[in-house]
Amino acid sequence: MIPFLDLKSVNKPHQLAIQAAAEHVLTSGWYILGQEVAAFEHQFADYCQTKHCIGVANGLDALTLVLKAWNFPVDSEVIIASNAYIASVLSITHAGLTPILVEPDPYTCLLDPANIESAITERTKAILPVHLYGRCCDMASILALAERYNLKVLEDAAQAHGATYGKKRAGNLGEAAGWSFYPSKNLGALGDAGAITTNDDALATQLRAWRNYGSSQKYVTDYQGHNSRLDELQAAILSAKLPLLDQENNRRRMLAQTYLSGIRHPAIKLPPADQPEQDVWHLFVIRHPRRDDLRAYLQERGIGTDVHYPIPPHYQKAYASYAQLSFPISEQLHREVLSLPLNPALTDAEVAYIIDTINEFSKEWSE
Repeated sequence: MIPFLDLKSVNKPHQLAIQAAAEHVLTSGWYILGQEVAAFEHQFADYCQTKHCIGVANGLDALTLVLKAWNFPVDSEVIIASNAYIASVLSITHAGLTPILVEPDPYTCLLDPANIESAITERTKAILPVHLYGRCCDMASILALAERYNLKVLEDAAQAHGATYGKKRAGNLGEAAGWSFYPSKNLGALGDAGAITTNDDALATQLRAWRNYGSSQKYVTDYQGHNSRLDELQAAILSAKLPLLDQENNRRRMLAQTYLSGIRHPAIKLPPADQPEQDVWHLFVIRHPRRDDLRAYLQERGIGTDVHYPIPPHYQKAYASYAQLSFPISEQLHREVLSLPLNPALTDAEVAYIIDTINEFSKEWSE
């Protein structure tokens, strides 16, 4: 049996470092906004090549807090791809803003700059590109549009730890970026955790207060803030794992390249492979017109898979008012995408078995 993701195996190389980090936090007697959070913020800001990192409770809060801090008028609009994960869309509505969904590029599955300009109105205030699956969006085109229309750009980098675009890292491409360190991420905590990176001094100062009830001084509240703090234990664990992130991303790249060169099934669409050194392959997502049949076939042969994501945001009950909208590209992606196992703990033999099994998939499903 090859599970889609075995977090115990993924974290095994870090076990001693994690145990030491936990012991250090336990004996320190300081568990909220202490030295471990400060140390990780410094390390991750340096890794992302940004001036600031602000640790928060999770990735959703990271995006929401930035959008709130920008203080747009109520019902201002934020443009986002129609196939984004629901948390990315929720951040917009949680901030009192309106998500404007636009079709993704059918090849990369990322926000398509060609579809942005026609969606811009006088109420548009920001663009939220989601670096889905570990690949950065076409940021040059997005940033050019943002400059032309005076819009903010907030990266959702939750799946892009260590990804690069040109000579810059994800998280250092827009005015700010939101990060999730959910356990399954390339850099994963052992629970919920998140962060914001930015080069904006004033925004960073405001966000440090906003995550802590709006207070920068004990019992003095400057903003109607939130309780969204990265705790000391998760910060210490992330600091312990960060030094191996690039090494583990390189392993992901090697496995992805093996998939790309080995899968030969005629009906399967492979992900783009034109940025081998910039993509960090958080997920390896293929497409097949009979995705559910392929998934069942693989499951019968001991191969776990996942679907990222089965239901598009405009079909979710939470966004019932969007149900009448039509996004045919997104809808097709949600019907066809299938994520194969890809993580640093996966062995070469397991990948070879997965490839052979896919290539033997019955010819009756090849059309």
